[in-house]
Amino acid sequence: MYALRNLVSAYTVGVIKRTSLNLDLDLIADARDILGTNGTTDTVHRALEDVVRRQHLRELAKMRFEDLTPDALVELRRTRTERWLEE
Repeated sequence: MYALRNLVSAYTVGVIKRTSLNLDLDLIADARDILGTNGTTDTVHRALEDVVRRQHLRELAKMRFEDLTPDALVELRRTRTERWLEE
């Protein structure tokens, strides 16, 4: 059980895998120009990061934030020092 627990936790951090891919080199070149990256690996990583980021933004845009009233915003914007001084 102990060995299994260590094995599972070892894969909770970022894992790098070497693999072979069939890539459209023109598409990679276009993406590299758009993203301002150097090399295929950086380009693919940056494109994947962008896909994940866009999905997170879509999910965030669907959220309602109904409890975020003007009064709640004022409270959120106050610094810890301001709150401490009021106590």
